[in-house]
Amino acid sequence: MSDAVVGAVLAGGLGSRLGGDKALAELGGEQLIARPLAAVAAAGLEAIVLAKPATELPLLDHRVVREAAQPQHPLCGIVAALREAGGCAIVAVACDMPFVTPRLLAALAEAREPLVMPAPGGRGHPLLARYGPELLPELESALAREEPLRRTVESLSPRHLGEPELARFGDPERLLFNVNDEDDLARAAHMLEAEPSGAPFARIAGKRRTDREVG
Repeated sequence: MSDAVVGAVLAGGLGSRLGGDKALAELGGEQLIARPLAAVAAAGLEAIVLAKPATELPLLDHRVVREAAQPQHPLCGIVAALREAGGCAIVAVACDMPFVTPRLLAALAEAREPLVMPAPGGRGHPLLARYGPELLPELESALAREEPLRRTVESLSPRHLGEPELARFGDPERLLFNVNDEDDLARAAHMLEAEPSGAPFARIAGKRRTDREVG
């Protein structure tokens, strides 16, 4: 268990190309958000979910933090998660990444650099990354200016995990696969069918949800 790291599942995207809130899209008989949440839990991290006030979510047995409605910017969830984490680091993972593994999340959690993210081919993936609490002021400033996310994170001297390092945790293309539209969802379903039985992603069931507004 990593006591000093929080797993932040980012669910604040519009999901317009998928026809609505991504978290509710069905994949393999469960909502899309279930798999990254299960990976976070299997990695031994406390999970929180970041979403816009109007984002529809299933009932989850996890803390839900409602980030500011505006701007519609990917840094909103990251900043809100760091504020909520109370001085702890976070491992951020987008809710539309169904094949991220607990081992990769645990490795990000155990990293000691302030910012660590996968970057196969040199292209960083800031929605699957470790963010240290010391980055919060600079991220807040970038959000206030609505700076592009990739430009912001690259200015913070991140440690990049290249393809050889990522390959220790599985196929990099699969690990970083994200669902943007119906074609991606169909492809993910085919990929899921090819998974060995007993893969460590239990269904996420819950009867309560605690929302906390963050502005």
